[in-house]
Amino acid sequence: MSFANVNHEVAGYLLDLDGTVYLSDQLIPGAAETIATLRARGRRVVFLTNKPLYSRADYAQKLTRLGIPATENDVINSSFVLARYLAQASPGARVYAIGEPPLLGELEEAGLSLCDDPQRIEYVIAAFDRTFTYEKLNIGFQAIKRGAHFVATNPDRTCPVEGGEIPDAAAIIAALEATTGRKVEAVAGKPSSVIVSVAIDRLGVSRDGCAMVGDRLETDMRMARDAGLTAILTLSGVTSRADLGGSKIEPDYVIKSIADLADLDKRLNQ
Repeated sequence: MSFANVNHEVAGYLLDLDGTVYLSDQLIPGAAETIATLRARGRRVVFLTNKPLYSRADYAQKLTRLGIPATENDVINSSFVLARYLAQASPGARVYAIGEPPLLGELEEAGLSLCDDPQRIEYVIAAFDRTFTYEKLNIGFQAIKRGAHFVATNPDRTCPVEGGEIPDAAAIIAALEATTGRKVEAVAGKPSSVIVSVAIDRLGVSRDGCAMVGDRLETDMRMARDAGLTAILTLSGVTSRADLGGSKIEPDYVIKSIADLADLDKRLNQ
C-alpha cells in the first residue's frame, strides 16, 4: 500500500467491478467485508463499470449473489450512459450496435430504434462483443462510409478475467477505424466526462469528496484525474506496480487490493 500524502477526505466511492471487486465469478478476497465496512461508516458506494455485457439489474444480482447487497440504482455501466446520451442528443435515432443483447435492450429502453440497414443507420455503436462477426463489421463499415455517426460504449483494450484478459471494445473500435478511416466521435464509458457526471450525480457527493477505485490507469485513473476525484489504483486487475513507472497518469494512492481500502478510508477521514 502507498499512503503518502493522506489528505483527501472521502464521503463516497465509485468502485470499478472487473479486476477491482471481482474477477469473473470470484470476489477479490476482502471485497464484501470492505464494502460493508465503508457502508457502515456512512460512505456512499456506487459501482461503475465500462462493461456493456450485462444490464444494471444483472450486475446488482451478481453482486448480491456474491455477498455484496446491491440494487440496480447502485450500478452504472457504459451501455446505460450511452443509450441515454444518444436519446437526449437524437431522440428516436436509428442505431446499429456491434454488441450483445443487454446493450440492445438498453438502447430500445431509451427509445432508440435498432436498424441494420446501412442506408438508414444514423449511429454505429462499437461495444464489447463476444459475438463479433464479419457481417457485423461490414454493416457498421457501410453505414459509417455513408455518413453515420460513430460512437462507442467504452475504450478498454482488454477485460480482466480469472486467469488473464480477453479482448474488449477497443478491438471493435480499431476494426472500424482501420477500415473506414474515421475516428470514433464519442465514447460514453470511463474516462469520459459523460459517465463521470452521471456517476457523481448518482453518488450524491461533491467531486472533492469522491474517490474512484479501479485497476486501469488509462480509464479509471485518467477519469479520476481529469474530473478532480481522488484516484485510488488497485493492483488486483490489469495494472502492475511495474506499469506505474512508465505511465504519465499518477494515482493519488496505490493499494494491493480492495481489502486495503477500509484502512485507507480510515486514514483519509481521520
